[in-house]
Amino acid sequence: MQAARVILAVTCAAMLAACGNGSDTPELMNIRSSTAGPDEFGILPPKPLELPQDLAQLPEPTPGGTNRTDPTPEADAIIALGGRPGAGAGLDGGIVNHVSRYGVASGIRQTLASEDLEWRRDNNGRILERLFNVNVYYRAYEEQSLDQHAELWRWRQRGVRTPSAPPPQDGE
Repeated sequence: MQAARVILAVTCAAMLAACGNGSDTPELMNIRSSTAGPDEFGILPPKPLELPQDLAQLPEPTPGGTNRTDPTPEADAIIALGGRPGAGAGLDGGIVNHVSRYGVASGIRQTLASEDLEWRRDNNGRILERLFNVNVYYRAYEEQSLDQHAELWRWRQRGVRTPSAPPPQDGE
């Protein structure tokens, strides 16, 4: 009789576990779109139209070519960091000086990769999680994650504008 109860309990637990989707938020770890529709992050708004001082400065139209309002996010980022677009990261002294202003550690990628591997091994999950290949990524990095709502509230309390965040609710 006792063995039947144990078997029934294990069967019920297995059936209940089968109802889960396997992960809390798997879409956070997969940033590529899995649908046939457009990628909303791949769409960039055009730059605003502006009238030059002299209309003779306008380039000759080229069918299929670029125009002045086409977005150039990489060039804009290079300019924001003090570089010159088209100069290349190895040749552009402004951008190299900006990113290395606090010093440069040689082999930083290998160091970070080995430290991350060690961290994940130390936080690999419990024995049943390893046995059933349960994703423990979020729990392993939980203490390093940022509470976005608390951080937004903290910045709003200091009076910093947060235009990209949703507007504050009545109680905030």
